[in-house]
Amino acid sequence: MANPFVHIELQTQDLEKSKKFYTGMFDWKLKEMPGMDYTIIEVGEGTGGGMMKKPAPDMPDNWLPYIMVDDIAASTKKAQALGATIAKDVTEIPDMGWFSVITDPTGASFGLWQPKAGM
Repeated sequence: MANPFVHIELQTQDLEKSKKFYTGMFDWKLKEMPGMDYTIIEVGEGTGGGMMKKPAPDMPDNWLPYIMVDDIAASTKKAQALGATIAKDVTEIPDMGWFSVITDPTGASFGLWQPKAGM
């Protein structure tokens, strides 16, 4: 399938409370990323995700889906040309890939993800 959902990210005010709830609710394994304030959600089969403290205190807690693209810069520009707002421009995660965060014309947000070659 072209452009699959590849990562789902929880942005929350209370990270510890969220970790306790979701590991109790599901058989998820959590892995802390060294040197980052980020927790990977390992679900076994299917699309995994991550958890982080939300970047702005006034935004609601939310789940943000990420969609894989072949060219993050071109896809981000295309979204903007189609009427989207760029909430976070293309940003590199060293040794992993690049992401951007888009808000579509109706106000729904999602991320784009381009992995580094070989990932």
